Amino acid sequence: MVRIGLFLGFLLVPVLEIWFLIQVGSVIGGWQTVALLIADSLVGAWLVRREGRRAWAALRGAVESGRMPDRELADGAMIVAGGTLLMTPGFLSDVFGFFLILPFTRPIARRWLSWFLGRRVRSLAARSPYAPLFGQVEPDPAATGRARSGRGDGSRGRVVRGEVIEEDPLSTPGDNRSH
Repeated sequence: MVRIGLFLGFLLVPVLEIWFLIQVGSVIGGWQTVALLIADSLVGAWLVRREGRRAWAALRGAVESGRMPDRELADGAMIVAGGTLLMTPGFLSDVFGFFLILPFTRPIARRWLSWFLGRRVRSLAARSPYAPLFGQVEPDPAATGRARSGRGDGSRGRVVRGEVIEEDPLSTPGDNRSH
């Protein structure tokens, strides 16, 4: 399914970009369209530089504070992807590039990307030859009142509290020696 989507994307997106450029050029003129594309690229380069610096500072702050920089890494990846789209000539790719770069639209893009990648990883893990080894994942063992058995096969066990008592073969019953 993803392969078909990529194929159609690489086939249709350039055709749509060219068609849209022709439409804009017929309305505002050829030189104005080229000037608009150049201005769009310059604004995009400035925005990528500004947001890239912010993302880098946020990444450094997260690492220095000792927390996992997952949001910062995702922001950095989206800024790079958005910058690539902005440097590509065409108005449609620029719209998507700005969507990935602008600080008020990036959280929406991050949620969509997280949803898509999470779904993709679960799909790939389910088709993995190692999927049966891990069994069905439960939400939280503490919430369900069950704990892992530790056998690694995904089976569940019950915890029984108790005390282990070993008998000393040299002692006789009734002997109250302590060990």
